[in-house]
Amino acid sequence: MPRMLRPKATVLPDSALVPADRQQAPPRRFTHRVVADQPFHFELPQADQAADGQLQAGARVKLVQQQGEGPLCTVVDEHGVCVVTDFAGLQPLRPP
Repeated sequence: MPRMLRPKATVLPDSALVPADRQQAPPRRFTHRVVADQPFHFELPQADQAADGQLQAGARVKLVQQQGEGPLCTVVDEHGVCVVTDFAGLQPLRPP
């Protein structure tokens, strides 16, 4: 029987961690899906701030809050990660 070779273990940087205050139980129901890959932030972004990650096209999310009349909203993804992203990139799962 051939031996199994394991890859060398690597430690991810602290920037790869999701902040504890941005994690919660995954939602049971979803309200929207992501139309195309789009960036997200863990907090409201400042001018020229790099994104913290990217939501994949087709991902289901639950809309938690829309930021007033602005283009941003807060959503929770399938893994329970709460992020801020562009509302225009979301499509309702069911028409109102």
